[in-house]
Amino acid sequence: MISKWSAPLVRAGRSVRGSSAPVTYSLITLCCVLFLAGPAAGLNPVYGTGDDLLAAQRACFRRWGVIPAELFEGSAVSALTPATALFVHGSWVHLLGNMLFLYVFGAMTEERMGRVQFTLFYVGCGYLALLGYAVANADSEQSLVGASGAISAVLGAFLYLFPRARVTSLLPFLFFLPVRFPAWVVLPFWAALQWLAAGRASDGPGVAYLAHLIGFGLGFGYASVRYGRPTSPTRVKAAPAPASEGENKP
Repeated sequence: MISKWSAPLVRAGRSVRGSSAPVTYSLITLCCVLFLAGPAAGLNPVYGTGDDLLAAQRACFRRWGVIPAELFEGSAVSALTPATALFVHGSWVHLLGNMLFLYVFGAMTEERMGRVQFTLFYVGCGYLALLGYAVANADSEQSLVGASGAISAVLGAFLYLFPRARVTSLLPFLFFLPVRFPAWVVLPFWAALQWLAAGRASDGPGVAYLAHLIGFGLGFGYASVRYGRPTSPTRVKAAPAPASEGENKP
C-alpha cells in the first residue's frame, strides 16, 4: 500500500530534479501539499466539518499568517509570519490562481536568475511585500496569507527581463477568448488593475492589493539593478487573465 501511494511522489520528485526550473515546481508542489493537508481545503477529516472546520481554518490563518497589529510587538514567532504566510492559502481559487501565475512566469525567471538566487529573491520579496502591507495597515487584526506578494515580484522581474515575450491572456471583456500580447502590455495592465483595486479596498476581508504592488515594484526594481539589458523576445506558452486572487485576508 505504501509503495502504491509513494510511486507518484517519487516520479514527481524525479521530474522536478530533472527540470530546468526545479525551485518553481517545488514551490508549487509545497503550496499544494500544505493546502490539501490543511483545513482550508476542507478535505482532511481531522479538522471536522461545519463550525469545527471554520474554527480550524481561522486558527491556521492566525498561526501562520501575518497579523499586522501583532507583527511589531517584538515576538520572534510573529516576525517569521511574513515568510510562513507565503505557503498558506485561504481557498481553492486563491491557491489555483496563484499557482497558475507562478507556473507561467516563474520557470523562465528562475532559468534567468539561477536556482539559489531565485529562491532568495522569491522569499525575500514576498517577505518584504507582506511587511510593507503590515506597515501601511499597522492597526489591522485581519490575518494575511498567500504567495502573491512573492509572485507579483516574479511578474515584475519577468516584465524587465522579458518585456517582449508573447503572453496569452484570457480577457473577461472579450468573452475569455485567448489573445496574445507582449509582456510589456499585459503586466503593466495587471499592475494598473491592482493599483485601482487598492484604491477601493477596505479594511475588511478580501484581497491585499497593496502587497501585490509592493512585490511587483520590488521585483522590477531588483531585476533592473541586478541585470543589464532585457532578454531577447520569446513566447510564453500560456498565461492567466491579467488579475490574480492575491494575498487573502480570511
